[in-house]
Amino acid sequence: MANAQNVAIPGGNAQNSAMTAEERKVIFASSLGTVFEWYDFYLYGSLAAIIAKQFFSGLDPTAAFIFALLAFAAGFIVRPFGALVFGRLGDMIGRKYTFLVTILIMGASTFIVGLLPGFASIGWAAPIILIGLRMLQGLALGGEYGGAATYVAEHAPHGKRGAYTAWIQTTATLGLFLSLIVILVCRNMTGANFEVWGWRIPFLVSILLLGVSVYIRLSMSESPAFQKMKAEGKTSKAPLTEAFGQWRNLKIVILALIGLTAGQAVVWYTGQFYSLFFLTQVLKVDATTANLLIAGALVVGTPFFIFFGSLSDKVGRKWIIMAGCALAMLTYFPLFKALTHYANPALERAQQSAQIVVTADPKQCSFQGSPIAREIDFRSSCDIVKRTLAQASASYEVVEAPAGTVASVKIGDKEIASFNASLVPAGHSFDDASKKQIAAFKKQVGESMASAGYPTKADPAQMNTIMVLVVLVILVIYVTMVYGPIAAMLVEMFPTRIRYTSMSLPYHIGNGWFGGLLPTISFALVAQNGNIYYGLWYPIIIAGVTLVLGSLFIRETKDVDIYAND
Repeated sequence: MANAQNVAIPGGNAQNSAMTAEERKVIFASSLGTVFEWYDFYLYGSLAAIIAKQFFSGLDPTAAFIFALLAFAAGFIVRPFGALVFGRLGDMIGRKYTFLVTILIMGASTFIVGLLPGFASIGWAAPIILIGLRMLQGLALGGEYGGAATYVAEHAPHGKRGAYTAWIQTTATLGLFLSLIVILVCRNMTGANFEVWGWRIPFLVSILLLGVSVYIRLSMSESPAFQKMKAEGKTSKAPLTEAFGQWRNLKIVILALIGLTAGQAVVWYTGQFYSLFFLTQVLKVDATTANLLIAGALVVGTPFFIFFGSLSDKVGRKWIIMAGCALAMLTYFPLFKALTHYANPALERAQQSAQIVVTADPKQCSFQGSPIAREIDFRSSCDIVKRTLAQASASYEVVEAPAGTVASVKIGDKEIASFNASLVPAGHSFDDASKKQIAAFKKQVGESMASAGYPTKADPAQMNTIMVLVVLVILVIYVTMVYGPIAAMLVEMFPTRIRYTSMSLPYHIGNGWFGGLLPTISFALVAQNGNIYYGLWYPIIIAGVTLVLGSLFIRETKDVDIYAND
């Protein structure tokens, strides 16, 4: 570690200088360790459908998947609290040791998930423990990103912070890519047993990645900016109070959240997560093909993180991020419709030639997006027909019927009356007669959809794989536009003494809450509304708010001296 009384501070006219060996080591060590952490975190998201069956089998299938996504989101919900805890430690005791602790918590939690018995073995204790482990992961990740981004930025020469911190931005994508590759290998090795026990292997493998990450983190030295500040006795004694108890800094935190990270988050999670869920859950593309397509898009798109990070050093960071939000707003609907067209053309043809219309009394219709619902919670004829269509990922329109009307569904020219199970007392299971009538209704709907051309899964022979990949690459490029410059910009918005704390909170509220909840909210919106594209309104609206407020109130930061006024 450098002597704290004689610390070399990056700076000067370094824009044309080559990266030094020490700078490459800093970027490599920070980035590789963070890749492994994101690998741990993304395993759950990629295996959400299997985890729903393993840990939430006590719920109705649609509710189980929504609840699995909610458990995935639980890790994101607690991230801001991790940002507060570890951000405070990072500003008080240093960057290096703080995010060494975060990786230990993350790795241990992920390994335990691989050992955790499912619902069939220990009942409701399984999902409760799982959610607890997800929350530990979220707390750790809440302290990880701010430390890595701050650490790299404080080593970077002036004029190259965008390019240097962009390497940190690749880690989330590379971590997702690594998790997808490991999942594909394990799926091929275990075959039919993958959904039984093979899914646990990627979680157990994380213990090896943890060992490598800890070794790398131990070899790192403290950031020169923190060493200098510590040597001068200027470290903050109360970073939370300084960061959020003083309006001059708090207002910047709020602007960073609403005018930057909220929009960046929804564009990121739509491009990398919602697109994967949309392919597998809505378009019925098999999991292996969907994962390979996402991985391919990431391979093509990841270099653009560096491109846009470097470009932000020249033209500024703000307008690249705003442009990414604007493009997402304008093109999400046509791009996801293009995914349907190229990935499952049979579904698109069926939707055009045999539209599905539900006729129902709206007062009999419950909220279909509930994450805790069971099959027996949906008793009215409206609920039963909507639930049946939601489980088939069918897009439908709703026509209002007079009060008391028994709901029906029309598929093309065939109309089928639903079954009303409201007479069964609340909280009681359906009797045998009700079960038979519900099963008969679902069978009729399935047969009618099949005769109308609705596929039960995507046909690989009809899929235009190249065009699906092109659409996914475009979505990933939007991700790189909003995410490539964001770390440098957040670092430049706050002073060194409270930088770790200040930048971590808006980043993790934006990405943890606005982004992490995106799959859950979007699929709940789809289940409630009945249109497979309706969930896109959530990222479009959030990106629009960020575009307007960021354009009006966020100032450009690329020329800020991050060592001044500390």
